Amino acid sequence: MAHEIYPLGLKIAGRLVVVVGGGPVAARRARALVEAGARVRVIAPDVCEELSVLAQVSPPGAVELVARAYRAGDLDEAWLVHTATGSPTVDQQVSDDAERARVFCVTAGDASVGSAWVPAVARTALTDDAEVTVAVTAGRDPRRATAIRDAVAAALQSGTLPLRRRRPRIGKVERVSDTRSTSATSAGAVERASGRVWLVGGGPGDTGLVTARGRSVLAQADVVVVDRLGPRALLRELSPDVEVIDVGKTSGNHPVPQDEINALLVQHALAGRDVVRLKGGDPYVFGRGGEELAACREAGIEVAVVPGVTSAVSVPAAAGIPVTHRGVARGFSVLTGHDGAAGVPGGADHTLVLLMGVTRLAETADALVTADRPADTPVALVEDGFGPRQRVTVGTLADIAERAAAVGVRPPAVIVVGDVVRLSPAWAQQAR
Repeated sequence: MAHEIYPLGLKIAGRLVVVVGGGPVAARRARALVEAGARVRVIAPDVCEELSVLAQVSPPGAVELVARAYRAGDLDEAWLVHTATGSPTVDQQVSDDAERARVFCVTAGDASVGSAWVPAVARTALTDDAEVTVAVTAGRDPRRATAIRDAVAAALQSGTLPLRRRRPRIGKVERVSDTRSTSATSAGAVERASGRVWLVGGGPGDTGLVTARGRSVLAQADVVVVDRLGPRALLRELSPDVEVIDVGKTSGNHPVPQDEINALLVQHALAGRDVVRLKGGDPYVFGRGGEELAACREAGIEVAVVPGVTSAVSVPAAAGIPVTHRGVARGFSVLTGHDGAAGVPGGADHTLVLLMGVTRLAETADALVTADRPADTPVALVEDGFGPRQRVTVGTLADIAERAAAVGVRPPAVIVVGDVVRLSPAWAQQAR
């Protein structure tokens, strides 16, 4: 089957492209050309405000405005021409001149007149400073092309398409020598580009609460170092050759100490692999992300953070508890139950969110009772927020430990202390 077009990418940086026309369509074309580095000459008796602004904000020499009608000879030295005048006669003249000059011409008014088409384009920036560009043409049906483009763009952003690089990264390299030789120039020496590390917050465990950036980064990983509370369902979407390292911790059981986790990230990145450290919640909310970032930087590894939805806010929300509410709570504090809660300021109108606090619940509840925070202050325990066994247990500082023991509350669970607990359906049900 013969095809009408031959898809091709053009490098136009520094080359002259002529745009004939001064309206919004011409402005869109000109802006895209400037972004690609072209020298753009706009020829039109009048130009719209967008083109005027573009000429002012673009680098010197990037946009030239010629305030007159198109005439023969305007395509001299041009590599490409776009015409969008709204006049079929003028567009036809530009197309004819381009044909004689052997310059490809894009005609906005009637694609059949020109010799080139502009596709619908989707782009996504990748973690290795590269970019995936998808161009869609659909038989001169621009709306269909745009719909397909948008669907592809959504898949790129969500990380559902295979985004991992297949060729070695080109860039800064470090020399790695054969351990049998002390010479950096020995026959065993090889050059290898260092990989990168991304600390990705996976949210409270529901895959629908991972950010689009988090999914995109995960789709590009060679190695994934995952926590127990990370969104593990995402691991099933990875390519079979992606190495998954489980460093999950449970209460009182830390099989992989933090310094070993830090060393794993550095080791794999130095070996040229792109590493994702997939965590539950947010890397910087009791996730020790700061320690991992410091270890990578100390080793000279490029590292970036992809924030996540913290369980400190999202898990109470799953139970119908807002951590702040007008007239009830003006602020909130997030603590770890491991460090104790004695001396925490604020009364029942200041919400306290405790993470990792189930094992010391009775001790913590006693410590939180003060003159400003009485024993009848409401408390909620939300187990496995957004997970299959989500359950809410409510009580007060005086009796929450007893209630939790009676129903067998177990980690992971988020503890919420304050009057906002009264807003939850679980509190209303208990009251009934």
